[in-house]
Amino acid sequence: MKKKIDIPAKMHIKRGDIVRVIAGDDKGKQGKVLVVERAKYRAIIEGVNMVSRHTKPNAQHPNGAIVKQEAPVHLSNLMIIDSKMNTATRIGRKVVDGKLKRYSKKSGEIID
Repeated sequence: MKKKIDIPAKMHIKRGDIVRVIAGDDKGKQGKVLVVERAKYRAIIEGVNMVSRHTKPNAQHPNGAIVKQEAPVHLSNLMIIDSKMNTATRIGRKVVDGKLKRYSKKSGEIID
């Protein structure tokens, strides 16, 4: 029997955010979030966690190839970059004009 996975309603990272890796082999690297996999709690970051994939021959690679591509990183290993201070920061939520907005805990600036 499969275990049911709870998907969080709100996540601290969204597609398009600039994030820094805080743990793992790519610690210290930063990049733009390309995809957020909500069910797995992972994200694909541009230029981070590169892996080699062996592909069969196809139209693009008639002889097959070894392709470098990004692999997902767990969201707990990522921190969003505060554009004002250019440092990694934690995220808080507060109501602004009747809507729930993300804000930087370091500078207090709204992120969205």
